[in-house]
Amino acid sequence: MDFLTSNSFLLLEKSMGFLWTKQAAILDNIANAETPNYKEKVVTFEETLRGKLERAAKGTAPRKDVRDLLETSEFAVTEQLVSTRMDDNGVNVTTQSAEMVRNAFQLRYVMSSINSDLGVLRSAVRGQ
Repeated sequence: MDFLTSNSFLLLEKSMGFLWTKQAAILDNIANAETPNYKEKVVTFEETLRGKLERAAKGTAPRKDVRDLLETSEFAVTEQLVSTRMDDNGVNVTTQSAEMVRNAFQLRYVMSSINSDLGVLRSAVRGQ
């Protein structure tokens, strides 16, 4: 059962939550592409997590530090204040559509990884 509580599995869970939130933000952006004064939503997680992981790896107990970091790390949804249109809407539908496809592939990859890991566990439980 250590597998289900491992840092790797927790990172997969966090990644899934991040990607799901990012997909929702992208869909909001596309839906509001013609709304005046709408600011594009951006979800951040990867950059801050990378920096925190690098600092934790240099600590005295990196495995425990990484676990604590993963449990407490959250992603943030912010508004991008840059707008390039006359109506102060900052959404570029073409960019958002491309990002939505990229994010969908990442979601599929994370789901596949989780499914594969759970498949190994399922096989071990069944004794196959």
